[in-house]
Amino acid sequence: MKITPYSFLEILQNWRKDRIADLYSQITEDDVLAALEKENLFVKDFIALLSPKATPFIEQIAQKAHHLTRQYFGRTLSLYAPIYLSNLCASDCAYCCFASHAGIHEKRVALTEEQIREECIELSSRGIQTVLLLTGDAPKRTGIDYICKAVAIAKEYFKSVSVEVYSMDESQYTQLVENGTEGVTLYMETYDREVYDKVHLAGKKKDFKYRLDALEKAGRAGIRRLTCGALLGLSDWQYDVVWLALHAKYLQKVCWQSLVSVSFPRLKHTPPRFNVPHIVNLNELVQIITAMRLFLPRSPFNISTRESAEIRDNLIPLGITSISAGSSTRPGDIRYSMM
Repeated sequence: MKITPYSFLEILQNWRKDRIADLYSQITEDDVLAALEKENLFVKDFIALLSPKATPFIEQIAQKAHHLTRQYFGRTLSLYAPIYLSNLCASDCAYCCFASHAGIHEKRVALTEEQIREECIELSSRGIQTVLLLTGDAPKRTGIDYICKAVAIAKEYFKSVSVEVYSMDESQYTQLVENGTEGVTLYMETYDREVYDKVHLAGKKKDFKYRLDALEKAGRAGIRRLTCGALLGLSDWQYDVVWLALHAKYLQKVCWQSLVSVSFPRLKHTPPRFNVPHIVNLNELVQIITAMRLFLPRSPFNISTRESAEIRDNLIPLGITSISAGSSTRPGDIRYSMM
């Protein structure tokens, strides 16, 4: 496969699983303590903080993560709300309830312009100033013109509008910018190519490299905020989180005019045909977030309503700077959901 100079794929291939596994096997408690003392971490230091050897030091890691969060972000916590524009999806991702063959018998819809406006009016009346517009992976039914129109409507009611939709070409991201889009959220789901191929069964999303390059295209197009993430539980998190951190660092370098955020979604609710292969427990999630804070001290971190209010409250001091308000994943149901 030809690799362009602008692709993260070259770095991903340089950090193969066997290389990372070898580093994990070498980690000692002294490596963990040394990483805790450093101001700027290398990849090996980050791996030390993610390793089982770091378990006895989670409290120290959490304290430093809390200190860094306060240092760079103060006590500020931003709030955003999702608006699900559509649950239509042409891709077949084994783990997703929106997938075309998920076996979920729910009416497939795309909101009309009037319905989008109603959702915006309802959320703005609650004091929300930032929204994230979401769709399934169905570019033929919810194409770029549809999404741009939704962004334009949302801009009438909110200070900041971001999207979490399918991967696009750079020219399409440019259209989103022209219509007022500030941010793009896009999860790689998993950076493990073998697992990625197994769980993405059909559709455009099956193209690993096209999805891998999407955030960089968005940055080049002028999107001001890029949010990356891996779907924790889809693959072994001790590898995916390393690749996620490398991706965030890469985006910070090549898309230096954009703010790069990191999100930590845990895979929980799946269709009957799929069982989560690597369930991430709360202690592991804490280790992931706090280690990432030490590796990326100035990056905003997001946590969503995949987590309960109690869990979110406990995670916020450890590095989280942005949370989502509760909302239904059913398009058009915001009026009936609780904050």
